[in-house]
Amino acid sequence: MKLVHSGKVRELYLDSSTDPAELLLVASDRLSIYDVVLPTPVPDKGAILTALSLYWFDRTADLVPNHVLGTHDIPDEFAGRAVRCRPLQMLPVECIARGYLTGLGLKEYQKDGTVSGVRLPDGLVEGSQLPEPIFTPTTKAPVGEHDEFMTYDDVVSLLGADTAARLRELTLEVYRRGAESAAGGGILVADTKLEFGRDAGGEIVLGDEVLTPDSSRFWPADSYEPGRTQFSFDKQYVRDWSAGLDWDRTAPGPEVPAEVIGVVHDRYAEVYQRITGTPWGSPTAH
Repeated sequence: MKLVHSGKVRELYLDSSTDPAELLLVASDRLSIYDVVLPTPVPDKGAILTALSLYWFDRTADLVPNHVLGTHDIPDEFAGRAVRCRPLQMLPVECIARGYLTGLGLKEYQKDGTVSGVRLPDGLVEGSQLPEPIFTPTTKAPVGEHDEFMTYDDVVSLLGADTAARLRELTLEVYRRGAESAAGGGILVADTKLEFGRDAGGEIVLGDEVLTPDSSRFWPADSYEPGRTQFSFDKQYVRDWSAGLDWDRTAPGPEVPAEVIGVVHDRYAEVYQRITGTPWGSPTAH
């Protein structure tokens, strides 16, 4: 297998022994915040991301085709962290759906009342639920650089009206499906990031990861309260920890204390259980 791409968290290998060639998408235990890879890994993180993505790929396959071929013939060194998938020509847009106002979306709203060009009602605060989910795309920056907000018109200019409309439709459909399902486990999906590509036939296909703690903000519904920072089952805890550091959010990132890593692991494992109904580490969890 040949390494063809190494991202912030995932590595992509080409297996040319198959016909047609297949890709092996491997999730590492690396942790990134603000587009910077931190030097301290989180045990089990890659396996949890892979298992949760497979869970969601299966449950959104009726909405949009995905790149998954299976988890067969995985090398031992990647066991539990890898998926065989078909090659895609990835589209140069991060497709984000927001159902609640937080993070960089909140900061954008506080500046001019919009997020990615979408006008929002006055008077919203940290954690406010939006009247309806919105599509707020960003650029797809290389490792070490920061994604920037795009408007829907920017996506139209870049990819054409039909592709832009399809990306918005699919992003919001997947978000709504995920939010409705996660609610059964007491989880609010504040926002999520998706990536799409085109297959050999030109069809738009969902790739990368789906509704994981790396690509989404997950909040417990029973403690949700607008106007403050929410408890979060994702890497927001690490962002909050880093806010107290003298760090300018550029590489190299700071070492993360063991107690912070332990909290992140436990939150990833808990949200996996809440969403899937299966405790992490049980025989059926992988």
